[in-house]
Amino acid sequence: MNIKKLEAWCTANDVELVFTQPGCPTQNSYVERFNGSYRRGVLDAYLFRTLQDVRDITEKWQFDYNTTRPHEALGNMTPMEYYEMKMKSSLVGTGTPAPCREELPERDFS
Repeated sequence: MNIKKLEAWCTANDVELVFTQPGCPTQNSYVERFNGSYRRGVLDAYLFRTLQDVRDITEKWQFDYNTTRPHEALGNMTPMEYYEMKMKSSLVGTGTPAPCREELPERDFS
């Protein structure tokens, strides 16, 4: 999708585009941190011959990232452990888990 199509879609759907300021990556620090983790764990660590190689290695890395690698921002739990804990603590009387919508705590990465 090019920028003109994106802008047209946003206008038609009453969506305001808000971009981070150039040179201010801390305005989007969670994404910047993830991008760094992905770059170090996949892009800088392997030589790829095909796009399928990238997809296969990314899938393995993503599984490890979400299920076995503890995250300091989540109290040294994996994202899956954190999700399961939140789902258990947010059960409602109907026996149906309530949606997990809690924001992660603000972090100072300085």
